[in-house]
Formats: sequence, structure tokens, C-alpha cells
Amino acid sequence: MFSNSYIFRFASIMVVLVAALLSAAALLLKPYQENNIRIEKMKDILAAANIPADARTAIDLYNQNLYQEIAVTTSGEVEAVYSDGKQQSGSIRPFDISIKELLKTIEDVKAGKSTKEPLLPLFIIKHDSGGSLYVFPVRGRGLWGPVWGNIALKDDLITVAGAKFDHQGETPGLGAEISTDDFKNQFINKKIFDENGNFTSIRVLKPGIASGEHQVDAISGGTITSNGVSLMLETGLENYLPYIKKIKGL
Repeated sequence: MFSNSYIFRFASIMVVLVAALLSAAALLLKPYQENNIRIEKMKDILAAANIPADARTAIDLYNQNLYQEIAVTTSGEVEAVYSDGKQQSGSIRPFDISIKELLKTIEDVKAGKSTKEPLLPLFIIKHDSGGSLYVFPVRGRGLWGPVWGNIALKDDLITVAGAKFDHQGETPGLGAEISTDDFKNQFINKKIFDENGNFTSIRVLKPGIASGEHQVDAISGGTITSNGVSLMLETGLENYLPYIKKIKGL
């Protein structure tokens, strides 16, 4: 019979071997995982600009349709520009900015815990008409976890050209419906400023009561997720207001 010490040694060796194999597998797979994340991000930006793409075509379509990636400060100054496949100014590629980390930095600055300058990424996509679409990434919280998206404005920086939303774990058939075409298509041609130039964002209201240029219908049965999208848009776009107003000459 095997002694207890032998079983313990054998188990310990197996634990070490399995841990080493898992670590090696994680290291080997990490570049592929990071590439998949980048492709998904490109697809989402393109989707907001109404350019369909899949995993096979996303990189080429993104590079073909990108005019500029820019990073702006919360006061509206441009700090970095990436275009034509290379860094034109600044030290960071805007595409590589994590929205999750960015929001944490903004919170820390507001709370006086950090003096680090937050940089907001913005993607300018070429439009078939010869103009440009400005794609703003946003992130918030739904019922069960984070929700995020991209909203594209026409070059008047008032009118929505398209949107794309997604979630981590909202309820299928309810909050998860924010990722459907029926929901996101409501945003097209809505406006984030009123006729007097005041920022209104776009509110997501209970189905049946939304009206006008600044409101859309919420998901039936997905009130908390819908409220999360509404707040996400307001707070997310608000961060870009100094830049938008500067470009519009307000």
C-alpha cells in the first residue's frame, strides 16, 4: 500500500505540474486573446458607424475607413493623434486607452485621489458622403454587470448616425436586448443638443412615452438596464463636451 507521505508528494507534484501547464497555456494564448479583443473593439466601432464587419474583415475595414484616432483631455485639448497607420502626435495610441481604467481615473481625479490627466479616446471614421463620423466610446452599468457601447455622431456633432451597445451578463430577452438592432436603430437621427445648443443627451424612457429628438423607448422588462444605458450616454458624452464645443465654436 502507498504511504500517506507518498500520496502527499505525488499530489503536490501533480498540482505543480498542472499549475505550470496552465500558466504556459495562458502565456501562449494571451496574444490570441488580446488580438480577439482588438478585433471585437474594431467591429464595435465600425458597427456604430454602420459598417458591418466580422472577425475576418474587421482589421482591414477598420484601417480602410479610419480617418483618425484622437485622445483628448477633459478640457477639450487634443493630446494624441493616430492616422495612416502611425502615431502622428502624442505618446499613446488612442485605440489602446481602456475605457474602464479611464473612468476610474476620472473618478479618482474628482475625488482628489489623483492628479493624472485623463485622456478620452475618439474615433473619426470616413463616411461615404465624403464627411466624417465621430465615434464616442461609453461605458456604464446595467442590472447584473457592465454595459458599454459606441455612439457615432454626424459631423455636425449633434445628430446620431448610429450606435452599438453590448453587455456582460444582462438577462436574455430583457436587458440583453440592448445589443439588438431594434434597440440601437432607435438612436439614428436623434440629437444630443437642443435647438438652443444645450446638451440633452438621449434619454431612454419607458416604452410608449418616448417622443421627440432626444428620447428613445426602453427595453420592455429591462428597466434597470435601460436606465443604465441612459446614464451611460449622459455621463459618457458629458466628458467630451469641452472638445465638442471647441470644435463647434461654442
